[in-house]
Amino acid sequence: MQDFLQQTLSGEAPQRQSGDTPYLRWQWLDHGIFQLDPIDEPLQALVLSAGIHGNETAPVEILNGIIGALLRGEMALRHRVLAILGNPAALRAGKRYLRYDVNRLFGGRWQQIEDCDEARRARRLEQAIESFWLQGCEREQPRWHLDLHTAIRGSWHTRFGVLPLNPQPWPDAFIHWLTAAGLEALVFHTMPSGTFTHLSCATFNAASCTLELGKALLFGANDLTQFAAVQQALAALLSGEPLPATQQTPRRYRVVQQITRLSERFELYIDAETHNFAAFPQGALLAEDGETRYVVQQTREYVLFPNPAVALGLRAGLMLAEESAQTEALLR
Repeated sequence: MQDFLQQTLSGEAPQRQSGDTPYLRWQWLDHGIFQLDPIDEPLQALVLSAGIHGNETAPVEILNGIIGALLRGEMALRHRVLAILGNPAALRAGKRYLRYDVNRLFGGRWQQIEDCDEARRARRLEQAIESFWLQGCEREQPRWHLDLHTAIRGSWHTRFGVLPLNPQPWPDAFIHWLTAAGLEALVFHTMPSGTFTHLSCATFNAASCTLELGKALLFGANDLTQFAAVQQALAALLSGEPLPATQQTPRRYRVVQQITRLSERFELYIDAETHNFAAFPQGALLAEDGETRYVVQQTREYVLFPNPAVALGLRAGLMLAEESAQTEALLR
């Protein structure tokens, strides 16, 4: 099979749709959906996805490099892997999405919009991961889903992870891997959402995380050296080798409020140049939507993903509190 990314961008099915190497068997399932199974008994099941937003190219290049190394036999494989490039049409166009944000359509939310390519793609991705998880259900193996993204704007933390709502404790091995991957911060959701990782966690009991790696740039313009720890941690995970030594413990944040664009009257009072994780003091007015006002409620809150241009009813930003600060407040 030719290069995974180039095959996906071509829009054509490969002439050869399955094969093997000394370490694995591979199968092309659909455009941007590719399965790899180790020759030996797998240790766990792993979904690796990127390109859910078509302008977020660094994660796509990272995932493509890993898949290429596996197919060339340059590294062993110890786990079942489903590799996904989420929105091929948007990747070809170099746009975040064409009509609808795919990462707001999971959990059946695609049924609430008109029939279009991105609704059908969300449904196809749901089918693909359901089939993949159920294939190995008799083995009771750990399930992980790592969804690789980049942020629209700059961030005070260049590499961070966003974990979906999960009523269960996160596996220690999963948090250890995120730390070894060089993430500077972990953000814990407190509400359900339509994201790919929430679907995997809520429906299939997978430990899942959205990895935010730098800022959205064109193909070829990414400095992948700043994500070397992520690439090394992925290679170690897939091959069963020891993880790289951790350099620092990520700071932990929890979502304390969501800013939602409810109507055309919505006004976001956060400058377009404001970085993710910028701090706002208690009482600061963040946004207004008619009579609805969004105000910083805690002593200090940090903004994440502020975006006034989202569709009505969608998230226009999150406000975070650092976990250590929350704990101290509860003790006072």
